[in-house]
Amino acid sequence: MDREYNLGFISDNDIRQHVKDTVMTYRTAISLGEFNRNIVDPIKLTFDSKVYQRPIETVIDNECLRQIDKSNNNAIGYFHQNLFKYAGNGWEVPANGVTGYDIQNPSLHIYAELKNKHNTMNSASSQKTYIKMQRTILEDDQSVCMLVEVIARKSQNIKWDIQIDGRQYAHDRIRRVSIDKFYGIVFNDETAFSKLCRALPTILDDVLSDITINLGSNSVFEDLRQISPDILRSLYLLAFKTYDGFDRF
Repeated sequence: MDREYNLGFISDNDIRQHVKDTVMTYRTAISLGEFNRNIVDPIKLTFDSKVYQRPIETVIDNECLRQIDKSNNNAIGYFHQNLFKYAGNGWEVPANGVTGYDIQNPSLHIYAELKNKHNTMNSASSQKTYIKMQRTILEDDQSVCMLVEVIARKSQNIKWDIQIDGRQYAHDRIRRVSIDKFYGIVFNDETAFSKLCRALPTILDDVLSDITINLGSNSVFEDLRQISPDILRSLYLLAFKTYDGFDRF
């Protein structure tokens, strides 16, 4: 029998399905093609191996885990953003960000950009986002734009102060909001986010009890040994095979 989570702002079936959808996007293995999609730097891995006195296999394994983790951070972003599809009351998650915002409620004139962590945007990205929000409030004088941060420095709903080209900007309707405050706005429940966090381990247990996760195995080492029995040599040939002198490396 399905358990009840008593979240109040989302049905048990919807939250189970949403967690399941997120789990199914979770990455557990990596191939050599995926590992080298952006061309892994063998010189960096050589330094890591020698400086940290780790076998090259351990360094490669750590890089595999780093890449898998980066992909899974995207899955968590999916979890946070797409949960608002279930909010109702005019809340929308535009497909592929077609409106330029991650979450919006046109009837309430609220437009939100969602970030997982307060320090994930560099200065150029922050300025670009702020300028987009300035344009929105010029086009819609009732609009409120929000930079919503899942992991903020603290619980907050404050004016977003920013420096652009040496000038300081702040506007009452351009806000910097922590996820708990945003849940309070969307679901009219100040403790909605904490309720979700408390229930999440149980929901995951229930979802994982009903599905089979294929943890798979990394084929990176097997594929590298097809290039050369020397793993480190394989890494260099993978990156530099067209470079002068590497035909005799």
